[in-house]
Amino acid sequence: MHDFTYKNSELYAEGVPVRKIVEKAGTPTYIYSRSTLIRHYRAYREAFDGYPHIICFALKANPNTSILKILSKEGCGADVVSGGELFIAKKAGISPEKIVYAGVGKTGEEIAFALKSRILMFNVESAEELKAINRIAGKLKVKAPVALRVNPDIASGTHPYISTGLKKHKFGIPLDKALEHYKIASKLPNIKVLGIHKHIGSQILKTAPFVDALKKVLSFANTLKSYGINIKYLDIGGGLGIPYNNGEAPPHPKDLAKAILPLLKAYPFTLVIEPGRSIAGNAGILVTKVLYPKKGFDREFIIVDAGMNDLLRPSIYNAYHDIAPVVRKKTAKIFADIVGPICESGDFLAKDRNINRPEQEDLLAVMSAGAYGFSMSSNYNARPRAAEVLVNGKEFFVIRKRETYKDLLHGEKVPGFLK
Repeated sequence: MHDFTYKNSELYAEGVPVRKIVEKAGTPTYIYSRSTLIRHYRAYREAFDGYPHIICFALKANPNTSILKILSKEGCGADVVSGGELFIAKKAGISPEKIVYAGVGKTGEEIAFALKSRILMFNVESAEELKAINRIAGKLKVKAPVALRVNPDIASGTHPYISTGLKKHKFGIPLDKALEHYKIASKLPNIKVLGIHKHIGSQILKTAPFVDALKKVLSFANTLKSYGINIKYLDIGGGLGIPYNNGEAPPHPKDLAKAILPLLKAYPFTLVIEPGRSIAGNAGILVTKVLYPKKGFDREFIIVDAGMNDLLRPSIYNAYHDIAPVVRKKTAKIFADIVGPICESGDFLAKDRNINRPEQEDLLAVMSAGAYGFSMSSNYNARPRAAEVLVNGKEFFVIRKRETYKDLLHGEKVPGFLK
């Protein structure tokens, strides 16, 4: 559910015509709805009400400070995977006591920064990382709070690139090896074992994989208890999907809660949940302008000013995003690809679409682009990154200025012998 709707054939973001936003911000531009973000966050909070829990928004989905401030004011925590994400989360006002830090490749500097920040806990991915955290915590004379990420070998039914819970994936510790790692962790002098973490993938469209993984993890928690290792936090990760097209019907957070909370009744855990896409995905769109129509061999190409550097998901996942006209017109139907200006055949926003023929200068909205849109964007082909806009009712605000050509050179330094 989102707040991008048509009124008299014109697309609105909450109470503002998208066309008016573009008149100020230009294209390509990401537009986010504050009311949608809040509603999606509250859906999680209400679904898990009655069981101790912390909702930690996954910054990888959308790390814009204004987005995070909206969620922080609602009481949201953060799931971070880098020192940069931790820095941004803190700047946005998210309490370190609600921040969990995952990722397979934490550097020494990042670990020290997180320890000094007094985060809730690290989600540790390997024995080597565990030893590094212990060593750095010792130098800082603190106890490092940790959960170990276990790999339950559960198929999540999602795209292979965003599936993370199988034996062949780089993430986590195999469940049959995890007890050994917990025994090591419990004996390290500068480590405080607090939890268990698992995350099986992203854009998951059924509750069954969550249930199957949780059953394995709870069984393992019982094993840990028998060895005197008591767990306080159970981090079940994120991954709940969103409807990118009419054929997808992912569970609502209340469906997830209904499926897993009965399994948790006997356990005195605090549940940590790491939604990202399901909060931000349908809270944002990417607006782009038609540059040129072009006749192809078996289709037409609609060349727009947004490319794979602005929205990478279609190119690397063959991901589907609905394409909607900002102003609806009665034109002939065509079979077309919507493609960008990047010099790659993989540069497309949509393929094999039957759409109403857009005209030059028309605006198109790429729907469901609030997660993994701007956060995955780049300056490939020396293209300045897009602007970002936040809508609040009948007002809108540019929350990230469009980059300029000068910004492309930021940080470069030409050595003296080339001057």
